[in-house]
Amino acid sequence: MFGFYIKKAFFDGWDNFIQLVLQNIIYIVFFLLIVGSVVVFGDNMALFLPVAIAILFLFCLSMGGTSSVVYNWSQYKSETWRPFMKGVGRNIRHSMVYFLCIMVLFLLYFLVIPFYLSFNNIIGTIFGVMMVWLSVFLLLVLPYYFPLMNLLPGDGPFKTLKKCFIVAGDNIGYTILLLLHNLVDIVLTVVTMGLLPGWCGLMLGGQDMMKLLMKKYDWIEENPDKNRKEMDWSEILYDEKETLGPRSFKNMIFPWK
Repeated sequence: MFGFYIKKAFFDGWDNFIQLVLQNIIYIVFFLLIVGSVVVFGDNMALFLPVAIAILFLFCLSMGGTSSVVYNWSQYKSETWRPFMKGVGRNIRHSMVYFLCIMVLFLLYFLVIPFYLSFNNIIGTIFGVMMVWLSVFLLLVLPYYFPLMNLLPGDGPFKTLKKCFIVAGDNIGYTILLLLHNLVDIVLTVVTMGLLPGWCGLMLGGQDMMKLLMKKYDWIEENPDKNRKEMDWSEILYDEKETLGPRSFKNMIFPWK
């Protein structure tokens, strides 16, 4: 399954190459705004913090729009900007909860964990390590958050977050592979200065992974009497493979032919 996932994530991005770059420019602007606020307000935390929090909030709102875009691409639809604009408003509650999760991560890394480690004793170390693991769990489950929102639109944001933990715990191997895939994408993003695959590419990778995992749960629901070990990914992914089709170098350069 993971091999097909790599192929699908790559070609979903490649088939929407220009739109992917344009989406990534949005997040490059946010990065530049953060850097600019550090330069301007770096010595004045009373001014820097509210500006940085406001930028982060707008960043998360934009993710609500981009999540609709990558959902379209994952479904082999090429429409981009109309889903983006609609997604920003429609997904605002999920974006706000995502923003809270990011704020929790920042608090853990910059306040809570250093606070406990400053005790310089076994109690502080234990609590510090517990907070580190909490942050790791959040980093592992958050890539599923917006994809699950798209695939299960009837769920509220906290129910979606709860299901993220369930999915990550039930698919530890695939979650670690997704993490490794994201780490590679982050390295490529740094090399290309945010253009490729960029933040949009990371979100597309999470959407594609969740889409394929949902097919597993569909199979389980349709085959309640069978053991999970009997799952045949080639059968489960047959329709996806047919839709994506065989790809060649010519397909990459001229996808419309």
